Amino acid sequence: MNFTVMKATQHLIKTKPKPFAFNTKFDDIITFIEDNKYSHFPVVEDGIYLGSIASVDVIPSKTKTVGDYRYALLPYFVRKDAGWFEILEKCAQFDCNLLAVLDEQNKYVGFYSAEDIFPLLNHTPFMKDAGLAIVIQKHYLDYSISEISQIVETNNCKLLGVFVSSTENGMAQITIKASAGNINEIIQTFRRFGYEIVSEHNQDSYLNELKERSAYLDKFLNI
Repeated sequence: MNFTVMKATQHLIKTKPKPFAFNTKFDDIITFIEDNKYSHFPVVEDGIYLGSIASVDVIPSKTKTVGDYRYALLPYFVRKDAGWFEILEKCAQFDCNLLAVLDEQNKYVGFYSAEDIFPLLNHTPFMKDAGLAIVIQKHYLDYSISEISQIVETNNCKLLGVFVSSTENGMAQITIKASAGNINEIIQTFRRFGYEIVSEHNQDSYLNELKERSAYLDKFLNI
């Protein structure tokens, strides 16, 4: 893994407050949850990471301890050398904003807060570089990343990023970021390859022509 990527994430590992143990009282749990707004909290017993518990599973009680919620332990984590994308991926996968970090010996190191990781996304070319943003759609089995890349590059643009932003009812919705170029030519090429354009663009000659025809028809019908 690239050292700069590791350095960009490892300095964000939090070691305080310390992880919870089975004998931690409810008051300590609720203080952590309310002060930090974390979705989960890590549990370690005798230096061994046991998992994380969702804050919503904690029921107000003056007598309960973390051990009373052991049934709710979720054993998800990332390694110490995880990159920012893997961290965000795990946060999305487990619907959490706190992610425990383990070393190569599976010892608890600390945790990542999603709030600290998200800003790293803003420094990627996909987010910070000026360019064209297009959302296209095609059947999940029919789209091709290599085809998408070829369409963008044959129109004299560089692909800055592409990701599948939605998969519903057998359709894949794909968000594309490309360097500045003739967006109309790119859009029309995607249509020729069977892609539906989901996003709206002022330079889209096809839609502009449809709008002109619709306006002409309305005018004709109102005569």
